[in-house]
Amino acid sequence: MPVGVIGLGDIAQKAYLPVLAALPGLDLRLMTRDRAKLDRIGDSYRVDPGKRFTDLGELVGSGIRAAFVHAATDQHVPIVERLLTAGIDVYVDKPLAYTLEGSRRLVDLADRTGCSLMVGFNRRYAPGYVQAKERPRDLIVLQKNREGLPEAPRSMVFDDFVHVVDVLRFLAPGEVEHVDVRSRVRDGLVEHLVLTLAGEGFTALGIMNRVSGSTEEVLQVSGGDSKREVHNLAEVIDHRGQPTVRRRGDWVPVARQRGIEQCVLAFLDAVRTGKTVDAHDALRTHELCELIVERIESA
Repeated sequence: MPVGVIGLGDIAQKAYLPVLAALPGLDLRLMTRDRAKLDRIGDSYRVDPGKRFTDLGELVGSGIRAAFVHAATDQHVPIVERLLTAGIDVYVDKPLAYTLEGSRRLVDLADRTGCSLMVGFNRRYAPGYVQAKERPRDLIVLQKNREGLPEAPRSMVFDDFVHVVDVLRFLAPGEVEHVDVRSRVRDGLVEHLVLTLAGEGFTALGIMNRVSGSTEEVLQVSGGDSKREVHNLAEVIDHRGQPTVRRRGDWVPVARQRGIEQCVLAFLDAVRTGKTVDAHDALRTHELCELIVERIESA
């Protein structure tokens, strides 16, 4: 199956290409405007020189059936529009776009063309988070912190906090009826952000401190007199009396632990079987992110 990879930056090199290159039955085709990078990465993965492109139109014309888009976020809308219009199924890094208007345009276009559009919310496939969904979840707390990285509201929310928003929505055991946003902004940059989502019998807290002194991600779900913690997507601690700790196996690939491999396989299986993956649920996460930005900017 001919599959294009558009954008060969850090996320493509670290997370996606190692997975895609190891899968049987794929005819990989690479595209970036940087010829030196294209040849260096193409050589490392033994991609035929005739299947390396610096022009999107030439990649589309080569007959790809599906594409992974890892280009800069501000290029997502024009690239994905071109692909969907050509009838190509698309997997795209989060977010779809920095604006809700752009995200809606892409989802509407996917509906009209009948193509799959999948957003790379890999945490929905990460084993620790998938298993957390099987636990009582009266209270959900997710912290995703950074060190020395205050940022403008829109880019911070859509590039990074979007993962927190989507995980809370994924784990919420019922409909969200209440949304609260609290933030600290200094000189136009967000230093910390706290999101509360609540519904019948549950509360979910999403916390991000961009000046926390540490880069970490900690999920806690509790209820029914039990609690589970997941540290950095790798270490699971169950609390029911005496805590028990399970760590990622020594030979478990990072891409599998973080849900990247499972995301890729789910998308490619849908392409092969003709199942259409729609992005409407992902769009709801983008809608909530837009609301968060509006609340921060109006505070």
